[in-house]
Amino acid sequence: MPDNKYLVRAPLLDPKQQVVGYRLAWQGTEPSSSSDALQDVRELLAFVGERMQVKGEAESELGLLFLDADRGVPAGSLFAGGVPPNTVLTLDCAGLAEDSAAGMASMREQGLQLALRGASLAFMEAHAGTLLPLATHIELPLDHPDYAALGNFAKYAEPPLSVVVQDFPGWREFDVSAAHGVSGFFGRMCSVPRPFNHAGDLSPQAIFILQLMQMVQENVDVRLVEGVLKRDAALSYKLFRYINSPGFGIEVEIESLRHAVTMLGYTPLFRWLSVLLATTNTAGYSHALLQAAIVRGRFAELLGKDLLPRGESEHLFFVGMFSLLDQLLGIPLDKVVSQLLLPETVVQALLTREGVYGPFLKLVEACEHRDGRVAELADALFVTATRVNQAHFAALAWAHTVSI
Repeated sequence: MPDNKYLVRAPLLDPKQQVVGYRLAWQGTEPSSSSDALQDVRELLAFVGERMQVKGEAESELGLLFLDADRGVPAGSLFAGGVPPNTVLTLDCAGLAEDSAAGMASMREQGLQLALRGASLAFMEAHAGTLLPLATHIELPLDHPDYAALGNFAKYAEPPLSVVVQDFPGWREFDVSAAHGVSGFFGRMCSVPRPFNHAGDLSPQAIFILQLMQMVQENVDVRLVEGVLKRDAALSYKLFRYINSPGFGIEVEIESLRHAVTMLGYTPLFRWLSVLLATTNTAGYSHALLQAAIVRGRFAELLGKDLLPRGESEHLFFVGMFSLLDQLLGIPLDKVVSQLLLPETVVQALLTREGVYGPFLKLVEACEHRDGRVAELADALFVTATRVNQAHFAALAWAHTVSI
């Protein structure tokens, strides 16, 4: 794997705001030739294939993984180790012609699914019997002049093609498409505020969870914490469902809070409650945003493991997780943070992106944008591209094992 390229992702959201896949790319790379573009694809395939061999990462379901091949159809075998499952290669229609069918058929035989980008209605009609039967998806911009006609054409193609939106500019556009059952990529999801229709106050359940979190921070006897938790049966169910998620690697089923604290201590309990806190806004709950917050938390924590003492690296989970609380709860971040007894270094990172944890959060956030400054931020922390990419993919895999 190259040690000068950084992985970036854009989540693929279905109409219910479930993350059903990702577009993966190297950040900021602009291939100067078709051979450079092919090398990028091969390196991405090799990286994904390698990570799929890692225990835990191989067991998670990341969904569809879209990779771009912008310059025609790559010739020959792309990846000697075999194509990772559910991989979709996106081809630019501008580089395709009738003689591309053989290359596309070879890609399908290697196990790749194929997406067509930039298709016009005329292109679809002209290649209905040759190239289209080899494709599985078409990617369309929302402002495509033939958007409705192309969607209808894809629906009745043989075999049918799945339509995905190339990139949602905001939540309003996502909501309109979701109402019509359309999925798509939302690269700016974490940086575009979700509009809310409420006054911006914490819900009763959020206040209840904050009470539990404060008890945990004050090391209150676990029996008292357990007594408070039993007042909310639904919350108890969610908590134990989360605790017993495969991602935590607990070999025995946890059936009581006392059992969990005896085995793992109070720190994981605070972590579990922080995830539940993020689910309490029923007015504008977004499963995709919550998953992004969990990825941020795990990603930051993994980056800090070799650079900070254990207790401090665990704080990085809360830095990443809480960085999206304002969007998840529809409340200004400083208002939420003021109700938690967080270390000053955590608060500083959340509100200003400064201090010992701030650079980690900035690096994690930069990996959500193709035009970010990941290389510069990684260099400042003396972290290699290999380490960043491994931590990034491991965080994605881990987040998909968490039952939320």
